[in-house]
Amino acid sequence: MATMYDTLADLMVEHFQVERAEIRPDVTFEDLEMDSLFLVELLIVVQKELGVAIGDDTATPRDTIGRAAEAIEEQVAAASAS
Repeated sequence: MATMYDTLADLMVEHFQVERAEIRPDVTFEDLEMDSLFLVELLIVVQKELGVAIGDDTATPRDTIGRAAEAIEEQVAAASAS
């Protein structure tokens, strides 16, 4: 089973044409020149793919991809526990 980081990276490559080589856990969305509108779109894709509600404030452009994956994983775990 893929980790949430891998899932997030796959979605960024498949849906937003981000180069896989640019995606690393320590890279921020700002580093990739992605703004808050991009993040809203990304989180909508994540919600559709995972079938779980993800808050719009889960990640900011200054967050790293690794941190965003952790925050999404926390929300998925919380939704599963409910």
